[in-house]
Amino acid sequence: MLVPGEDTLADATVATGRAANRGTETYPALVWRRLRRSRAGMVGLVMVTAILFASVFAEFVAPLDPYATDAAFAPPDPIGFHDASGALTLRPQSYPIADTGKFDPVTFQPIMGPDPKRARAIGLFVKGPSYRLFGLVPGDVHLFGAVDGKPVHFLGTDKFGRDILSRGIFGSRISLMIALVVVTITTAVGTTAGMASGYLGGRFDAWFQRFVDLVLAFPQLPLYLALTSLIPITAPTDVFLAFVVFVLSALGWAQLSREVRGKTLALARVDYVKAAQAIGASDGRIVFQHVLPNVLSHVIVIVTLQIPNVVLLEAFLGFLGFAVKPPLMSWGLMLQDTGSFSVIGSYPWILSPVGFVLAAVFAFNALGDGLRDAVDPY
Repeated sequence: MLVPGEDTLADATVATGRAANRGTETYPALVWRRLRRSRAGMVGLVMVTAILFASVFAEFVAPLDPYATDAAFAPPDPIGFHDASGALTLRPQSYPIADTGKFDPVTFQPIMGPDPKRARAIGLFVKGPSYRLFGLVPGDVHLFGAVDGKPVHFLGTDKFGRDILSRGIFGSRISLMIALVVVTITTAVGTTAGMASGYLGGRFDAWFQRFVDLVLAFPQLPLYLALTSLIPITAPTDVFLAFVVFVLSALGWAQLSREVRGKTLALARVDYVKAAQAIGASDGRIVFQHVLPNVLSHVIVIVTLQIPNVVLLEAFLGFLGFAVKPPLMSWGLMLQDTGSFSVIGSYPWILSPVGFVLAAVFAFNALGDGLRDAVDPY
């Protein structure tokens, strides 16, 4: 027998329990719950995860050996759903580019086109060129490719006949490694310097901010080109790479330092900081245990927004020839092949590395935008 008002009382009890559980959520759990509400943030998170996975397991994800050569400037192999007999199939088929036996009446070059009679089935987890994952684990299984193990150029080949898609996947390692190392250095230096300047204040803050103004006043692009040109072409690749990271880090910390300083100036006057000072806590303890946790959310967002900026800068410097050198691969180095209008007009698929850069920049920007809303306490 139901007592009048019992259902209402039970619903109120459940609602109160849920509210209490939400109140006891940890800060990361609360941020994650807010982030899940952002469609752009979740799309960015999925894309960033996929990009990082492809970068770490490039040998497995890439369908071909990035150094193997084939026909130069071969167009992408068309994809369809008709096998060699012309029958419709559910499995995607690749149609190799072959000589059609015709010639261009203007250039007298042989006209190439897809050959449906040589259709090859495309599948997942197929055998292909052998590799050593992380230089240790041998294997020959690739995430996708032709079932018969023959090469399929999904994005065509470059001027040396190397597969663009495979090189783009391997090139993500250098581009993202430079971005992550640079952002790690600039974040550590900028956050520490900003908190120290804002917390200590006084004459140190005044002089240090004039130094930050000097760093911010430098025209970055001419300085990048001038500093990187000091490295001789014969220098080892690791030395050149380390110098590029140093140059990008030397000027990248100042803006974050200025932003963290502004937040630290406000936090240095709150009650719990004054209470810590009153009981004799050291400046280092106050800065790293009371100030840092309150500026960390802002720093996390800035990190996700700085990574695409460094990716774009590396791509630009690589296009100008001031980034990594062969035999290393990066998205910027791949863009060097697009330096001629005639090449772009004749072989437009050579612009495919631009798609890799756009995907990475969009992914990190979308994730940063979602995190910015998720970590906002208001």
